Amino acid sequence: MYMKAIHFVFCLFTALLLTTFSSQAAEEDFNTFLHKFTTSASFQYSRVKFPLKTPITLLKDDGETEQTFPFTREKWALLDEETLKEGSMTEEEGGVYASRFTVNEAAHKEFEAGYDESEASLRVVFELIGDKWYVTDCYNDWYNFDLPISELKETIQTVEEENKAFEEQYP
Repeated sequence: MYMKAIHFVFCLFTALLLTTFSSQAAEEDFNTFLHKFTTSASFQYSRVKFPLKTPITLLKDDGETEQTFPFTREKWALLDEETLKEGSMTEEEGGVYASRFTVNEAAHKEFEAGYDESEASLRVVFELIGDKWYVTDCYNDWYNFDLPISELKETIQTVEEENKAFEEQYP
């Protein structure tokens, strides 16, 4: 009876260790994810939670009324390694373009890029959901507040053309 109890406790302890170890081992490494995300269009599309949390907001032709559009897959501009690379570069005009992770937590990361002293031209939010990384929100200068609603369709077509070139290089 004593041996059965020891065996039971041993099996329970082993199962607990295996469960703990496998759940930790199953968590996706962010750098590995980011490399695959920026070098595979199909993987990137599969790891963006559409529609994104923040819709696209544009001004109507009257210059005062706002209209929002869901940020859906058709509006997504594929992001390459260069776009999501940390660093800074001084332009000839003297401005500094910086790109960096402004939030770098275990389960939440935010990447921003843009010129110092101005609004970010790109902001991407990554969240660990379950054991996988996803983009849950994004601001992209393609759809900034200055874009007239009348040009939205043309902008989406341009993004689709850019995406097609990315897809050819990185299926």
